[in-house]
This record gives sequence, structure tokens and C-alpha cells, in this order.
Amino acid sequence: MNAGALFDGLIDWVLLIIVITFHEFGHAWAAWRLGDDTARLQGRITLNPVAHMELVGTVVLPLLAIFLRASAPVLASFIIGWGRPVPFDRNNLRRGRFDEMLVAMAGPMMNVIIALLAMAVVRGAMLLNQHLVIEPCLRLAQLSMFLCFFNLLPIPPLDGSHVLKLLTGMSYEAFWRFSQFGIVIVLMVLQVPPVQDLLHNSTVTSLKLMAWLFAVR
Repeated sequence: MNAGALFDGLIDWVLLIIVITFHEFGHAWAAWRLGDDTARLQGRITLNPVAHMELVGTVVLPLLAIFLRASAPVLASFIIGWGRPVPFDRNNLRRGRFDEMLVAMAGPMMNVIIALLAMAVVRGAMLLNQHLVIEPCLRLAQLSMFLCFFNLLPIPPLDGSHVLKLLTGMSYEAFWRFSQFGIVIVLMVLQVPPVQDLLHNSTVTSLKLMAWLFAVR
């Protein structure tokens, strides 16, 4: 087992928890601001990671991926991670489907904010010669933007599927039936090279734009 890969993987896991926490917080905060108290009453409008972690998606699978990456990297590519979904009652939202889409987009938008803040810290660290801070922040920005674009895939239950539902007028019944097979479909789609290229290129391009914005070389 590669000890260096294991250590790097554990750092990535901590960064993943940070990203998931802010992502799910974004959903909960948006739902509350748009009229639904469900997430607030369940204690989800918080930056406490425990409130947003899911045993299998946030702990078991990511840690399994880390150990596989250190010993059998090919197998690690088949594993993804996720947080505990934020509940909301669409009947409480003021503008129905449109507000539901806004709640869904609040998660990816929070990913963008995290990446921008991380890049701003990188710029500050460069000016102050605090080089130990630079690499973790760059990795945080990269992971956050990758998960942003990953969540924008129009496959239930990912966030992008809510935009698809609004644009196509898909019924809630059809959407939830589709969602039952969503994770399997997501795992299959992630193995398609064009999809991998799309996620990679979108992540790299967005990071280059952020680096240009903050004059990070």
C-alpha cells in the first residue's frame, strides 16, 4: 500500500467533508429563505459537518476509495461520495417548481463560492509566503468545482435534474420513479469517457478563470 497516496487521500476526505457541509448548508438555507422550514426544523441550517454526513456516502465509500486508491487505483474510480440529502416540502415554496430549482442550484452555487474563497486564500498565502497553505486550498477549490459540475449532471437525484424537470415539465411521479435508479445510472455515466472529459475540462477551465481573477500563477 502506498503510504503517500493514503495520506493524500485522507486529506482529500477532510476536504470532501468541508465541501459537502457547505453544499448541503446551501440547499437548507435556500429552502428556508424561499419559504420552507423543513430543513431548519431538522437542524440542517448549520455548518456542523455531522448534520450533513451520511454513513455510507460520506464515510464508508470515500474511505474505501482512499484505501483502494493506495492499493488498487483502478477500482477507486468506481466509487463516489455524497452527503445526507436536505429535505424540503415543495408545497411550502412560494413559487413552486421555480423555487425548487433555486433550492437545487444553491448547492452548486455554494461550491463555486467555496472555490472562490479558497483561491482568494491562495492569493493571500502567496503574498505572505505561506506556501503550506497553497496546496490544500488549491485541492479544495478543485474538489469543490468538480463536485459542482458533477451535481449539475441532469440525472436524478443530482441537482441538475431539477432544472431538467422544470424545462421539460416532467411530473413528480415520473421524476421520483427515475430517481430510484439514479445512483446506478450516475455510476454508469461516470465511466463514459466523454462525460469524464466534460467534468475534467469544466473543472480545469473554471479553476483557470478563478486563478486569472485572483492573479494566481
